Amino acid sequence: VQLQASGGGFVQAGGSLKLSCAASGNIHSVNDMGWYRQAPGKERELVAVNTIGSTITYADSVKGRFTISGDISKTAVYLQMDDLKPDDSAVYYCHASIFYGATENHYWGQGTLVTVSS
Repeated sequence: VQLQASGGGFVQAGGSLKLSCAASGNIHSVNDMGWYRQAPGKERELVAVNTIGSTITYADSVKGRFTISGDISKTAVYLQMDDLKPDDSAVYYCHASIFYGATENHYWGQGTLVTVSS
């Protein structure tokens, strides 16, 4: 399984970016897809996740500014990021949780860099 993420870039504070992620390969049952981010010197953290049951979870720091969308049954997920702040600068990773029978596997995209200037 491969996750291909795109859409990162450089933007000024208050600007917007949209990230896209598509999964391909031998995919059985997607449980959830979402986005994590990792800033320099910090641990990777959840940004937003969408489950197959359409339950969406956002990090408190992005609520009201970021919107996750997409049809994870079709293995695609997007992250619309509005009102970006310098603290949002990080490498953003697409993640998918996929079940093969009773076994849950986790997959990561290659990461896409988001830089927000003040």
